[in-house]
Parts: sequence; structure tokens; C-alpha cells
Amino acid sequence: MNWNQALAAYKTYLKLERGLADNSITNYVMDVEKLVRFLEEKKLTELPLTVDTDMLKQFIYEIAKVVNERSQARIISGLKSFFNYLVFEDLREDNPTDLIEAPKIGRKLPDTLSENEINDLIAAIDLSHPQGERNRAILETLYGCGLRVSELINLKLSDLYFDEDFIQVTGKGNKQRLVPIADINKKYILIYMEQIRVHQTIAPEATDILFLNRRGKQLTRAMVFTIVKQLAEKIRLKKTISPHTFRHSFATHLLENGADLRAIQQMLGHESITTTEVYMHVDRTHLAKVLEKFHPRSTD
Repeated sequence: MNWNQALAAYKTYLKLERGLADNSITNYVMDVEKLVRFLEEKKLTELPLTVDTDMLKQFIYEIAKVVNERSQARIISGLKSFFNYLVFEDLREDNPTDLIEAPKIGRKLPDTLSENEINDLIAAIDLSHPQGERNRAILETLYGCGLRVSELINLKLSDLYFDEDFIQVTGKGNKQRLVPIADINKKYILIYMEQIRVHQTIAPEATDILFLNRRGKQLTRAMVFTIVKQLAEKIRLKKTISPHTFRHSFATHLLENGADLRAIQQMLGHESITTTEVYMHVDRTHLAKVLEKFHPRSTD
């Protein structure tokens, strides 16, 4: 089995057996491809079934010169997954990454925006252009529903259940969840749909897609990143933000205002509550207030 054959089979496994989204599959495969390029550059002939721990240590030593510890940990994790797959399929008896430890890294707390910063970003949108109404609806949806950027660009007209105050979101691994949507979010989506989108010539493959570019096609992830970056520059925001920052802010603000952690978990589509618990560390100041307000022995 050569590397191309192994990676093709691995992709199929990740998609069909593990149900991962295309972006996740790409990232897993890229981790292994870095190893393949290393072997090619060094003119080494090891194959997926013959690579050993010593060879992997050489590879990790080399990548440590050019990437940070977090990236090293990510690559090692990707390699562990690949070789676990080979063991699972009885193609190897051992996983050569078992004796390799990833660098110790602290959990990075997500950046967040204050309510005022979010209001300033939305206020900076130029509504004199058709894309302005679309961009306002995008930011309101990112923040109001806590969506990932991939979930946002794949949102369909048929996913909008406004009479029931929900939208249907397709998350990682094509898992679907219902997310509540507030009246203000519905208001700006409807303005975009009824005043802008309805007048566009829409590509056949995008007739059910909610957010469209000027050519009537589905927005790309890169375009949403560009929209956010340009608005941040416009208001001279000193923080480095991305579309994901609105998702972090959504969760943090809910928690700070007393929302239940498990409800936040369901809205974000986190498989594990541990993932959601990172927001407990963003701002602890409100926790003391919660204790004081709700615990029966918090006062004399």
C-alpha cells in the first residue's frame, strides 16, 4: 500500500465511518501529507505500513523548527488518528505514534467582543449598497445564533422555521440541530430576503441557499472572513477577530447573563459539555454574582 492508496482509503473512512465534515477531513489528511512531503524531501522510502517511531520523531523534530507548539500538537494528533485507522483495519499491528508525546499546551481561551463592540461593527456597515443589508443579516445571525462560518454559508431557505422561532443548522459531521432565533435576527434576515435577495439572478445550484454573493452564488468562507476583517479595520478595532469570534461572544454573553451551560451546549452543537466549559474560564466575575443571587446561604 502506497501513500496515495492509504490516504484515499483514509478519506473514505473519515467520511463514511466517522461522518466528518469535508473541512475536518481535509485537515486530517493535510497532517499526513506533511509527513509524506518530509519523506519525499529526504528521499526516504518508508510506506504507511513501514514507518516507525524513530522516523516519526525525525519528522516532528523538523516541523518543530517551523511551527509553534499548538500546530505540532495538532499534527501529532492527526498522525495518531491516521495510524489508528491502519491498526483498526488490521493493516498494521502497532501505532508508531504511541510513544510520541505532543507538546504540553495550555487551553487557549477564545477571544470575545463586548456588546458595544458588536454594535459598533454592525453600525459600521454601509447600508447604501445591496451587500450592506446582507452583511448586517450575516453578523446578526453569527452573533444571534452562535453559528460556525461553515454553518452560516450553508444555511438554506428551507432551514428557516420562523413561525416556530427556530432555524435548522447542519453542523460538524452533517449533524443537524435546531437553534432558536430571536425576532431581531428574523427581522434583518427578512429585510435581506425581501429587499435584496429577491431581486438577484440566482445560480441554479444556489436557489435554496440563504446568503448569496453578487453573482447569485453561495458565499465562501473567505468572503465572510473578509467582511468581518474590513469592518474591524473600519472601526479601528484593536482585537484580531474572525467570524468565529461572534460565536464565542454569543456563548460568553449567554453564560454571563445566567444561561444554563447545557442549553448553550445544545445551541452550539458541541458533542461534549467539556468543549462548552471553556466559556466558564472566559470571565469568572459573573459566577460570584450567580452564587450570591441564587445560593440560600449567600447572605447572613
